[in-house]
Amino acid sequence: MIRKVACICMSAGMALMIIVFGGFNDRVMPSKISADLNSKADAQQTAVLLNNTSRSIPLVNLKDRKIASINIGSPHSSVFIAMLRNYAPIDELDLVHATSAKFEPYTTLIVQVNAESLAFQETVNFILGLQKKKEVILVGYGNTFALGLLGLFTSPIIWNPENSKFSADYSAQLIFGGVIAHNRLTETVNLDYPAGAGYSTEKIRLRYSIPEDVGINSANLNKIDRIVNEAISQHATPSAVVMVVKNGNVIFNRAYGSHTYGGAEPTQTDDIYDVASITKTAATTIAVMRLYEQHKLDLNGNIGSYFPEAKETNKEFIPLKEVMLHQAGFVNLDFFSAIKSQDHSLDSSYAYPVKVADNYYVRRNYYQEAMLPKMLNSPIRTRGQYVYSDISMYMMKEVVEHQSGASLDQYVMNEFYAPLGMRTAGFNPRRRFERGNIVPTEQDNYFRKTLLQGYVHDQGAALVDGVSGHAGLFASANDLAILNQVLLNGGKYGGVEYFKPQTVDLFTSRQSGLSRRGLGFDRGDGANYPSPLSSVGTYGHTGYTGTCVWVDPKNELIYIFLSNRVYPSVSNRLNSLRIRPRIQDAIYEAIAKGNDYPATTTE
Repeated sequence: MIRKVACICMSAGMALMIIVFGGFNDRVMPSKISADLNSKADAQQTAVLLNNTSRSIPLVNLKDRKIASINIGSPHSSVFIAMLRNYAPIDELDLVHATSAKFEPYTTLIVQVNAESLAFQETVNFILGLQKKKEVILVGYGNTFALGLLGLFTSPIIWNPENSKFSADYSAQLIFGGVIAHNRLTETVNLDYPAGAGYSTEKIRLRYSIPEDVGINSANLNKIDRIVNEAISQHATPSAVVMVVKNGNVIFNRAYGSHTYGGAEPTQTDDIYDVASITKTAATTIAVMRLYEQHKLDLNGNIGSYFPEAKETNKEFIPLKEVMLHQAGFVNLDFFSAIKSQDHSLDSSYAYPVKVADNYYVRRNYYQEAMLPKMLNSPIRTRGQYVYSDISMYMMKEVVEHQSGASLDQYVMNEFYAPLGMRTAGFNPRRRFERGNIVPTEQDNYFRKTLLQGYVHDQGAALVDGVSGHAGLFASANDLAILNQVLLNGGKYGGVEYFKPQTVDLFTSRQSGLSRRGLGFDRGDGANYPSPLSSVGTYGHTGYTGTCVWVDPKNELIYIFLSNRVYPSVSNRLNSLRIRPRIQDAIYEAIAKGNDYPATTTE
């Protein structure tokens, strides 16, 4: 929509009144974009990486690190911390009340300091003392000659002559390899820091930038705001987060609405959502990919070979490939309506240990004694046809756990989420996060009789202690961006190879003659789904709670939409209004327009 201006001309001698219609978010003004680009350029052209002989910057092996940040005088610490947390879990330590015991749990300490602070010997001694016990990274701001006050400090330093939020942002990204180091000192500070000193690094993780950095006009993406605000006003969803990643750069990351209609909890970009069937790709399928590469399973092998309980059932000889393609003939089953009064309790106990929601506990071994037999004894009706069934991923979860020797939630956490620095992704988030960080789904008035917040919406997954192959995963948009950038990179991220490129291609490409599906992944149909503008090789998945992730390799594009469209009860408005595909269309339109200004499209 073009910003509308109405001019009302009064009679001669009277004032000219100009009324501007449109909200603050209608357009990012070109003057602000230009100023931001110039400030970012200053940070990129002046920040210098020093003392990186060991090549410890950018940080790798995040799973083995516990990181904290300490601020000594930087006024932009909040910007710095927020950016660090896009890459890994980061604790912020209060220096005023800090003791050696507080530092003990951490392997890595990131210290921000300004030049003036280094004039105090106590500050220098404190930093040198940390260096003796911990891996320390120093981020400094201000007069470069303050480097001469650091004495025997030999750990990595990122020095910024500018003390600005852009320098803080850039430094945080440099630590993790979101941006590269390439500058050199322009003047000699002392023998340790001569003119020309400095190290170069490579980009190994997502960069957080603006659309103009990849040749897109920010104003052309404002159409997304209007579409999402329409969804909220039409009660299609009370909240949403939209993220766009282009060429390895996060160029759009916005939160909309509040957790509930009219609620006091505004949506944040790092809020944790129940992603529903995205679990199928972001947990179960990637686990299968890892086991496939390790030769621990064969896609042509039968279920019974990897899941002993399936032997002597009609599931025994079905190949895993058919299961992953939804061509195994499984029927869809209803589990929660079979619950009897003796199967659940208001309180937890030895007999009722499985927490399904607040004040709802299921009896021990309910899955093994009731649900699993029902699945194994269910009929095979449409084998050789494409019939989408969640039972496929219930089965693949069993295969993963049998072949890996670990529960699905622990396996993906240890193999992927923790090493990748995915701060929020995982099952059963109420065991790790405060309730307020998690967006609620449904006011469940028919099964659990409570508001579902941090407990999986899917009834079957809830009865399996929140961990299933088809649902149960919770995550922020940022974590899903990291995981899908791994796939877009051909399996590599953060300097680590998680998959071979051939494995990524195998699972994400079309593998069925009956449907558009890949192995575990949904795919575009090359016509209208998920967008008529997406390329043929687009892959991803949608989720019942109102979510989607789509990866377009040809355009190096990741589109993520998270919402809680099932609040307060299930509604189909998100689908009938075509909110998700319209946003995706808007992204492609903005890419096609490039960096023109002003935007001329209307909706």
